[in-house]
Amino acid sequence: MHKFEIHGGYRLKGSISISGAKNAALPILMTSLLSNQCSRYSNVPRLDDVDTTLVLLRRLGVECTALKNSQVTVNPSSLINLSAPHDLVKSMRASILVLGPLLAKYGRAKVALPGGCAIGTRPVDLHIEGMESLGAEISLNDGYLIATAKKGLVGSHIRLKQVSVGATENLIMAATLAKGETKIVNAAREPEIVDLANCLIAMGALIDGAGTECITIHGVSKLQGANHQIQADRIETGTYLVAAAITRGSILVRNTDPSLLTAVLSKLEQCGAKIKTGDNWISLDMGTKRPLAVDINTEPYPGFPTDMQAQFTALNAIAIGRSTITENIFENRFMQIEALSRMGADIIVEDNRAICNGVETLYSAEVMSTDLRASASLILAGLVARGCTLVDQISHTDRGYENIEGKLSQLGAKISRIETHKALSA
Repeated sequence: MHKFEIHGGYRLKGSISISGAKNAALPILMTSLLSNQCSRYSNVPRLDDVDTTLVLLRRLGVECTALKNSQVTVNPSSLINLSAPHDLVKSMRASILVLGPLLAKYGRAKVALPGGCAIGTRPVDLHIEGMESLGAEISLNDGYLIATAKKGLVGSHIRLKQVSVGATENLIMAATLAKGETKIVNAAREPEIVDLANCLIAMGALIDGAGTECITIHGVSKLQGANHQIQADRIETGTYLVAAAITRGSILVRNTDPSLLTAVLSKLEQCGAKIKTGDNWISLDMGTKRPLAVDINTEPYPGFPTDMQAQFTALNAIAIGRSTITENIFENRFMQIEALSRMGADIIVEDNRAICNGVETLYSAEVMSTDLRASASLILAGLVARGCTLVDQISHTDRGYENIEGKLSQLGAKISRIETHKALSA
């Protein structure tokens, strides 16, 4: 077990490169199950969740090879197993994304009910109802979803009861090999959906409307392998920009896409940052000024992303003024606030709102992360806290940030990964 040891008080400055998007990489790797041919993916981030996905694919009998320069090849021709076991699925919610491809290609699947970050109820009902609309029969037995489509999936008109990225992804993949036309209404619009659709189109799928609330898929008889480059991680990008803002720093973020971060960049400008952008870069300069508090209201894309809420909560904790952070996506995503309060933050939670009165100084503490984005917020708080902060349970961080301590150190942060027993004896 490891912790992050962070010595606060250093302004971040310099440049870093952004990795591929975790939330795009996971479903895109699953698309390999829809073909018998080898696919090659580039800009694949080196993350625990990606490793878990590759282990899951290998458990199904798929040949996966991680190459240099963030490339992965996946050959599904050796697939022999249609069951996603509990020991893997429990650690990563995205594992349920094997359901659609296996049903579409092989007519059956057995998938354990998923786990992942404990940030609130994220039911699989939308996945199940969508697959049933495509003609699948699904039952629950001993914690597993047992799904069959003996005569294959059939296109359908599906209206999601609520916007769901995962359900949209699963249904798109399933519909690519279904007979006839499928329409998904109230679909998620996130950029990762578009990246998934682009990969599927490269495999021969017929998809229109990705990135809008209505997606149409015309089923085809088979898909081929593809070469696909995964888009830049907009949440990683936003996290490092907030890290610069919270430390009153100045950074250049390369290999990213500013067009995917409109809502985040707008809030950073409101907090006093000077932002410049190019085709694949973003620069931020705080001019050594303390940030101004900004109100946050999370919404589905293109609104402000829930995955950036925790980071802005840390920023508001030391900002000038009072702010209200409203979380509309998940009902249990303020778990970082208890730890921030231990570090001196003045934040009160009322239902789905957090009222924050910015303080000038945070103080070091030993804190524990509870989920992926909460861990990022505690690291950001540690960057500005007086003294040495220890962040425990950093396995959450490793699920979604590639070498975060290395990239922050490159920008001038004093952060290192230490073994737990050394932290206890320090």
